[in-house]
Amino acid sequence: MNQEETLKETEQEYAARMEELRRKMERVNDPNYLPTITMNELYENVYQSRPPVIDGLLRTGTYLIAGAPKVGKSFLVAQIAYHVSTGKSLWGYNVRQGTVLYLALEDDYQRLQERMSRMFGVEGTDDFHFTVWAKPLSDGLPEQLDGFLQEHPDTRLVIIDTLQKVRETTGENYSYASDYDVIGKIKQFSDTKCVCLLIVHHTRKQQATDQFDMISGTNGLLGAADGAFLLMKENRNSNAAVLEVTGRDQQEQKLHLIRDEASLVWNLDRVETDLWKEPEDPLLRQVAGILTAENPTWEGRASDLGQVLKTDLQPNMLTRKLNVSRGKLSDQYHVQYDVKHNKNGSFITLTLTV
Repeated sequence: MNQEETLKETEQEYAARMEELRRKMERVNDPNYLPTITMNELYENVYQSRPPVIDGLLRTGTYLIAGAPKVGKSFLVAQIAYHVSTGKSLWGYNVRQGTVLYLALEDDYQRLQERMSRMFGVEGTDDFHFTVWAKPLSDGLPEQLDGFLQEHPDTRLVIIDTLQKVRETTGENYSYASDYDVIGKIKQFSDTKCVCLLIVHHTRKQQATDQFDMISGTNGLLGAADGAFLLMKENRNSNAAVLEVTGRDQQEQKLHLIRDEASLVWNLDRVETDLWKEPEDPLLRQVAGILTAENPTWEGRASDLGQVLKTDLQPNMLTRKLNVSRGKLSDQYHVQYDVKHNKNGSFITLTLTV
């Protein structure tokens, strides 16, 4: 296919896309209209990625961390928060540095001061923020969190300690629907703002075949969340514990931890399951390879990029491949990928971010 035929085909595809968009805009006023997208349209879109907060352990989204009272949950989330705020690796897991907000709603500032200094010494950071009071979820908490995020747009992690302190007050027993709804509201916020919300909660005393069924409340809590951490001790007087991890976007893990008696910091003893690592994509490595510190930006059509990469992929297929790999390009290769469509095809911008 020569260049003239390729351009003609691209113009036809663009015209068809615009016509379909026009028809959808006409139908949207119908109260019974159900908006859908096709598989091809799905691949044509570029969605905001869900970057890891801690590689292999914690991602953007909403997570529960549950355990028995006084098992050490608050020490564990404080440790996670400190490592994210400083960017220091945690138990060998790579950490993406960012601002952290810790809602320590069962503590006071004097207790927090004592705990933080015992765990981490007196060298602090301005990227780790605390509060011991917040509004309920139904009475202003999302607005409070949104205000903080506007002041601190680099926020990666928000910790709510505990769920009971922010959920709606009611005299009725909690149902699956109410549990699902409360986590669903928090998840909607985390997804919209692209941050990680880590919620501290309790377990019940009854044992269960599935350990995560021990989370207090109904399965609606875990059903609505993106994942959960379960911190358990076989013996309350022991300094050893097991941290089980499950989630939609990560591999299930079981980490054996030992708490240092002096600092009360949790140290990793061993991991039962090795993390599966996705093989490197040669195409993405090639894309990253065309950017350098001297030339950190590349702009051009998809067909131009195909020629630079010397790939057999058609321009539209190359664009789709990069659309679905936007998160990997950013996380693994520090390349920001942007694309715009016009009648002449796809115009791509690649930017090195380190």
